[in-house]
This record gives sequence, C-alpha cells and structure tokens, in this order.
Amino acid sequence: MPAYAEAQAVLKAPETFSSVGKVALTQLANVEILFGRYSPRTASSTPGCTGCCPGSRPVVWRRRTDRYLWPSRRAGGRIRNYYTVVARRWVTPEGRTFMAGHIEDYALIGDLETAALVGRDGTIDWLCLPRLDSQAVFAALLGAENNGSWSIGPAESSGLSPTADRRTYRGESLLLESEWDTPTGTLRVTDFMPPREGGAPRVIRVVEAVRGTVTVASTLRLRFNYGKVVPWVHRTDDGRVRAVAGPHAVWLDTEAETHSEKLTTHSRVTLAEGERVAFTLSWQPSYVGPPGFLDTDQVFQIQEDTEKFWADWASHCTYNGPYRDAVIRSLITLKALTNPLTGGIVAAATTSLPEELGGVRNWDYRYVWLRDAAITMSCLLRAGYRDEARAWRDWLLRAVAGDPENLQIMYGIAGEREIPETTLPWLVGYENSTPVRIGNDAANQRQLDVYGEVIEALLLAAHLGLERDETSNTLLFKLVQFVEAHWHEPDKGIWEVRGPDRHFVHSKVMAWVAVDCAIKLIEGGHADGPVDHWRILRDTIHQDVCENGYDPDRNTFTQSYGSQELDAALLLIPQIGFLPADDERVIGTIEAIQRELSTPDGFLHRYPTEGDSAGNDGLDGHEGAFLVCAFWLVDDLAMINRADEARNLFERLLALRNDLGLLAEEWDPHQQRQVGNYPQAYSHIGIVDAALSLENPSQRHPLALRSAKR
Repeated sequence: MPAYAEAQAVLKAPETFSSVGKVALTQLANVEILFGRYSPRTASSTPGCTGCCPGSRPVVWRRRTDRYLWPSRRAGGRIRNYYTVVARRWVTPEGRTFMAGHIEDYALIGDLETAALVGRDGTIDWLCLPRLDSQAVFAALLGAENNGSWSIGPAESSGLSPTADRRTYRGESLLLESEWDTPTGTLRVTDFMPPREGGAPRVIRVVEAVRGTVTVASTLRLRFNYGKVVPWVHRTDDGRVRAVAGPHAVWLDTEAETHSEKLTTHSRVTLAEGERVAFTLSWQPSYVGPPGFLDTDQVFQIQEDTEKFWADWASHCTYNGPYRDAVIRSLITLKALTNPLTGGIVAAATTSLPEELGGVRNWDYRYVWLRDAAITMSCLLRAGYRDEARAWRDWLLRAVAGDPENLQIMYGIAGEREIPETTLPWLVGYENSTPVRIGNDAANQRQLDVYGEVIEALLLAAHLGLERDETSNTLLFKLVQFVEAHWHEPDKGIWEVRGPDRHFVHSKVMAWVAVDCAIKLIEGGHADGPVDHWRILRDTIHQDVCENGYDPDRNTFTQSYGSQELDAALLLIPQIGFLPADDERVIGTIEAIQRELSTPDGFLHRYPTEGDSAGNDGLDGHEGAFLVCAFWLVDDLAMINRADEARNLFERLLALRNDLGLLAEEWDPHQQRQVGNYPQAYSHIGIVDAALSLENPSQRHPLALRSAKR
C-alpha cells in the first residue's frame, strides 16, 4: 500500500495500524507533529480526515502516551477537542522526537532520598541524583528525549516503544511491575530503587520473559545538569559503562551486551521463558572509586529485601477502614518523599509541572515546606508512624537553630536556607509550559500561618507520646513571641501569592492556632510559658478575625480583611477548632465555598482566578482545581453530619488517581487531566485525612476540636 494511502487507513482505523503505516504518516509533507501546546493552524473538524478536504491541513499533536490526538477547532481558533488516532511516539523528518506523557501516566519509584518517574512505555523521564533536589540526569519530562531518558521494553523493528499492557505495584511496596504482550511472548520489567542504607543510589530494572521468547531493548540517554550536559561515556576494562561530567559519575551494570551510538547507550537481549537479566544504574561522585558491582544473584536478593522493607513498613499502619488500599498507597508515597537521613519531607518529587498547561505557574516543589511537612507529620502520626514524626521534629529544630524568630516557610532537604530561584532556558517545559524553574523565591516570603502549623504539629506529637524536648520548648517560646509581635501584619498567605500582601483570614486563624496550641502544651505539662498572658492574646486574635474577616451579609468568612473573595483555606476553620462545626458562620462559609469555588465536576479552586470575582495573586493565567481543598471539604461535610455527601465526594476524588493510586497537585476540569507537581504530598495527605475523618469525624484534630470557641 502506498505510504499516503496507508497513512489514511491508519487515521481511519487506528486499531489496524502497522509500523510501516506509523512511519509513513510521519513522512507525509502535510503532517505536522507539534512540539508544543495547541496549534492555531487550519485543521479539519472531520475526524479521520487526512488533509484531503479543501483548505484543510491535518495536525497531529504528538504525545508520548498510548494515543495520538486529532484536533478539532473551537470558537476563537484554539484547538481543544481531539479525536484518537494512533498509538505511541513518532518522529518528524526534522527530528523533533518527544513529548512527555500525561502526568498521570507516570509511576513513582524511589529509595527515600530521591525518586524517578517511569512512563507507561517503560521510560524513565525524570531522575535527580543523588537527592530529590539535586540536578536531574533524566529531564525529558520537562524537555525532549535528548534531555535525558532511559527506556526499557520489547524491541520493535520500528524503534517505537509500545505502552505496557499492564502495570501495578507489587503488593504494598514501591516496586513497579510492567508487562507487555508481544507476538512471541510476554515481557515483565520490575523497576525499583532499594533503600540505600549508606550505599550508592541505584535504579534497578529487572527484565524477565514470563511467557515465550521476547527481545528486550534498552536505550539510555544520560544528560547531566537537567539535560544540558552530555557526559563522557566509556567502558571500563571489566565491562562496566561509566558516564562522567564534573563531580558526577553514573555507572551502568548489566550482563546484556551494550554499545554506544549517537551519544546513547543501547542494549538488546533475547530471553527465553523464565530467563531474567538486570540493569543497574548507580551514582557516585566522580572523584571516588566505583560503586560496588552487583551480580545477578545479589540484585534478586536486593529486590526481595526491598519488597520486604516496604511490606514491613506498611504493616504498621493503624487504619483498617474501607479505604485501606488508597490510604496505604498514599502513606507509601509520603514515605517516599521523606528523607530518612535528615527527616525532611518534600512537597513533591518534581519541579515545574504546570498548574495550567502551557502557562507560567510552574514551581519547584522539591523542598521542605514547613506547612506541608508539619501536616505530613501529623498525618503519619495519626496513621501510626512515630519514627518519621520524631525525625521531622528533629529536622525542624536543626533547621531553625540560631534564628528561630525568622522562620522561613521552606528549607532545603537538610535544612538549607538558601534556595534561590532561577530558570533553565534550554528546557522547553512540560507541554511548552515555561519557564522551567529550580529553587523557589517563595522561601523569602512571610507567611504567618506556618507558625500555627508548626506548633500544632508539636502539640500533636506530644499528645501521641513523643518525649518532651527542651529545645522544642525554647523554639515554642520564640515562635509565640514572633506571632504576638506580627500577627496583626499583612502577609503572603498560605497560597504564596506574588501579588500585594494582605490580611489573610487563614493566616490570622493560624496565628490563633499557634497561641492556642502553645497554651495546650503548657496545660499538658509539655512546655513552660506565660500561659495567662497568652490566653489574653488568643482571645484578642479570635475577636479580631470574627470582626474583620467575616461578612455578615453573606454569612461567610472572606479571603482577607475587607475583601469579597472566598478562599478554600477557610474550610480549615472548624478542623483546627477556631469555631465549632455547627456554628452558623462555619456552615455558611462551607456553603459559600461550594457555591462560588466549585468546578463543574464539584471539585474546588483555591480562590477565584478568573471572572468578576478573581483576586490578584500576581500571576498570569489560571489554574486547575486544587485537590487538597476538595479533601478539606470532605472533612467539613463529615463534621457537619453530611456523611453521604462527604463519602460521595471522597470517592469521586479517589477516581481521579491514576491506575497506581497517585495524584498530582491539581485537576484540570476542562482537559480532565492531572496537573501540577507529582506526586504531591498535600493531595495524598488529603486522602489519608479524609479517610480517617469519614471513619470518625471527631478525630480530624482531636485536641483542637475539644476547645472550639463559640
């Protein structure tokens, strides 16, 4: 069949396509594979048209997932709707060869100190070494294949990598299993990163023929410094592949034959049923000797040990309710974001995955936000994990040592204070979402709410049995002193607006929480301080919020003093005990937020970013539904005895997870896709907390709830 005719057939009947047809389609002069977001070029609105209609030009927006999309036009000329065409990645004659998959197409593997994202086709598109906040050696997620990636899967004559037919985590672990059915057999790839325990960071990929005979291809493109630097690669005398650039060295060990071509390391091996071979990628400083070599038997033993490690850790979860699978997967994800050496808990494993596709709201989340980490610690404590909570408390005391009054909102994983924000212009960004940022200037913002989050976490830790620490008492006193001096000042708020400072209601409420929890620590014998003076301060803040942050005409609290805008963070008012859940002002606020901040599918925006009610957050563009806000709504609905509504919303939120149970920061209600950094601690905290709330609404924050003020 001529190339053009077969390409037409592929478009009309994608289930019958062949490799020849796929390649033929890319060779057509009038087919453009976009390296970007949307195209305003003329495109036929007729599904299946291949450019034969007068005035039409077929436009294929290439994705690295399991489908190609045929665009149709919408008012204003922007392409928004798509018709599924064919599968996998294609290459234009000009050589533009890559676009990352949907965010939810990725799986997470990690060793507690760093993590990798593995696509449905078996390609690792994101990996930073040796820590989560280190430079990426695979950055294709934010750029192109040539910015670093590592694919393993069944070899195909076309060179195209098919998506796996099945994938799952092995039991309650972070070991990923992906399977491909081929005409000659079934291939399984098991990807994992063993906990280091003082050793080198390693990515281990075990390939196995579980049925018939399969030929496996590995394509390794190492690119250091976030895809900018091509390392010097050579083979050592003992057959190991070593890649070096500056202070970094990465080693590839495998029993499969390897060869290099076009700055890429290739392997190809044929396996009979039951045969296995391992690929191990290790990082080591270039100025020290090589990491220890792992033979096949050692790799398989490490695989068993890693699975046992995760199973043992998961077994300590005290939740046994109807959503245990979702809770366990979220807890494992939170554990993967918790550094065992420092105790730091990062907000997400990635940087610059956009809140709006093609937009500028792209931030680096590979740092320890005090707010997120404190809430994560509380979440882990409530689920039965005290070691992680103790480690984070110790991290906190080290991070703020020497300057506790000037608390930063975020720190590096080891407590670093300097995390300057810069951009990486050589990366085109996820789906052309630029700039790509590393570092985060929000570290220099004043956000008064973090003081309340930190002291509340210390209170919960004391309540659940963590031993008293005199350093904690000193920190407590300094923090409350700061709150007393500054609670009445404007700040950037929980959402880190880059617009003008305001008197955010949530910040004032959390200042009240800081003082309230400090009083409870003293009353419980866990700390010392001027309790009578602080009681007066607590009442003063409470009165100020109720007088200036509440709109009696609308029966709702507002985002900031004197404003008309709402804020989903106000849903936390009953959860931290500022007011009881049955207070008419609380119920009015919940209903107003449902009414004014809901998306068409019932999830929530953080605050309005478009329309007449939009506020000024200092940024262009819009964003998706912020998932943790909807989980807060679940908590509130359960607390006000609307349990059926709460459960329904919770289960719809669970349905947004990918097939492995992972969530990003936000949900795009128009594209019906996950957006934002991934996987996001806040979203998974929301799953755990909401599941616990549905089981027992009074246990959201047990100490605070008992003293809720009228």
